[in-house]
Amino acid sequence: MKYLDQFDEIDHRILRALQRDASLSHAALAEEVGASPASCWRRIKALEGAGVLGPAVRLVNAAKVGRGVSVMCQLRMKTHATKDRQEFEAFIQTRGEIMDCHSMSGEWDYLLRVVVADVASYERFLMRELLAHPAVAAAASHFALSQVKYTTALPI
Repeated sequence: MKYLDQFDEIDHRILRALQRDASLSHAALAEEVGASPASCWRRIKALEGAGVLGPAVRLVNAAKVGRGVSVMCQLRMKTHATKDRQEFEAFIQTRGEIMDCHSMSGEWDYLLRVVVADVASYERFLMRELLAHPAVAAAASHFALSQVKYTTALPI
């Protein structure tokens, strides 16, 4: 697998440009990065093949679709047995409200970012789903007051 320092400047430009706007045509991208459209196409295919570039998506404004409440939820597990962790992580994959889930070091085992319509929706999700899961011992919830920064673009 290539690391960032193994990419040339054209690869870096392509990655930066596609993170800003994945809908660029190959011609527009080529013009922006200073390469031919055919070269850009080959480089994109190589980056996709190496797993550097994933699928192109459009980002949805959560507030505009009624999901304006963002909650950071810390979870502590009852046990750290492999089977319990695997079952819990499989459960997490099925829940659309959970945007991110990180296995953590320290006092809490997982950190979730949950997006819901309102506080009542989060309370229902927390009580009926998360805390009802047999592997979950405790949760601590932190409601975001505002979003100061949000980006999906990695520094390249």
